[in-house]
Amino acid sequence: MRVIGQLWRTSTYLRWVYLLLGAALVLAFMLVDSALGAVVSDLELPNVATGILWVVLGLVPPVALGLLPAVREVQGIAVESLLAVRFEERPLGPSRTWAQRRRTTVWFCLHLLAGGVVGVLSTIVFGLGAIWLAAPFRSPGARDVVPGWKYQVRGNWTDLWMPVAAIAGLAALFLLSSAVGALLAYLAPRVLGPTAAERIELLEKQTATLAERNRLARELHDSVGHALSLVTIQAAAARRVLASDPEFAETALAAMETSARAALADLDHVLGLLRDDRRPGARTAPQATLGGLDRLVEATRAGGISVEVERTGDLEQLPAAVSREAYRIVQEGLTNAIRHAGRPPGELAVQLSICLDTSGLRLSVTNPVSGRSDHSGGGRGVAGIRERVAVLEGSVDAGPINLPDGPGWQLAVQLPVSMTRG
Repeated sequence: MRVIGQLWRTSTYLRWVYLLLGAALVLAFMLVDSALGAVVSDLELPNVATGILWVVLGLVPPVALGLLPAVREVQGIAVESLLAVRFEERPLGPSRTWAQRRRTTVWFCLHLLAGGVVGVLSTIVFGLGAIWLAAPFRSPGARDVVPGWKYQVRGNWTDLWMPVAAIAGLAALFLLSSAVGALLAYLAPRVLGPTAAERIELLEKQTATLAERNRLARELHDSVGHALSLVTIQAAAARRVLASDPEFAETALAAMETSARAALADLDHVLGLLRDDRRPGARTAPQATLGGLDRLVEATRAGGISVEVERTGDLEQLPAAVSREAYRIVQEGLTNAIRHAGRPPGELAVQLSICLDTSGLRLSVTNPVSGRSDHSGGGRGVAGIRERVAVLEGSVDAGPINLPDGPGWQLAVQLPVSMTRG
């Protein structure tokens, strides 16, 4: 019953259509070979040479077509659509290596062979089946219902075996097509799909893409999150003193504009990378480093937040990768202080320490907290910092501390540094 049940499945007829495509290609090659065969016949070569030429004419066209890069892509689309195969590489691209071309040629020839067999059987079954289905309705005495067999139609119930045989032949044809299609569906990923080495290469590319997207997500979180936090603080401060201190309000609004412009520039840069924009003239913004620390601190101070900076060592000697990550770590540390300290801007004092010596780069962001603080350290900010530090094989310590004037919070990061710039 499971075999008979294949006749009610759409996949059975889709597989048959895929095989008929192979039969159509075989017919096209036969027409080409027949034209070339006429030229071979006029050469009047010995029988052996003529036989070799016929073999060459039969093999060269399909092999030459199978070596074309686009054949793998076209076959991949047909196999996915009609044989319901899902390749690991989606969509299946054109052949990029000779190994892929060879496997595609093997698959193409296999498709032609299976399609040719099913095409011939389909022609026989449909042609003969039409005659047999009509046989009981023909006048008695008809003899051309079975080629090569002088069967005489009687015009009564004894001829019912012919329509039954025609229907059985159709069912057998579709079941055979389903079985052949299932075999091709099993072989397709192994022949057309990527090899083990290609799958490893594909996984490496996907891993690199995911890692890059994760890095860009951290960049977006740190830069835009910091700017929005500053804009929120500055807007609140400007609203409170708009009537009593318009000069401070104007300064806060100017700082908001600067922060918003910087955030938009970072956002445009990151979105451009996510789009993989390679157009000529596309805007690419340099990534921020500790060289821009003064601008970051001034933008934070413009919101009414006191930031004390202590620097030790020549930060210009830092490798570019470490300097970029250190800037984002400091930026996220300041953002966390603004967001979670639970204090108004005028009462918030942040201590920033950056020390570069032979032991590496040490970063520290310390701020007081109040009872309203939700500075738990469990958000995406600290998690993003840990991811950045892990890539550089450093260490992170974030948590509450006791300050002379009450409870506080400290983010402490240590990064190993090779003093070779790059």
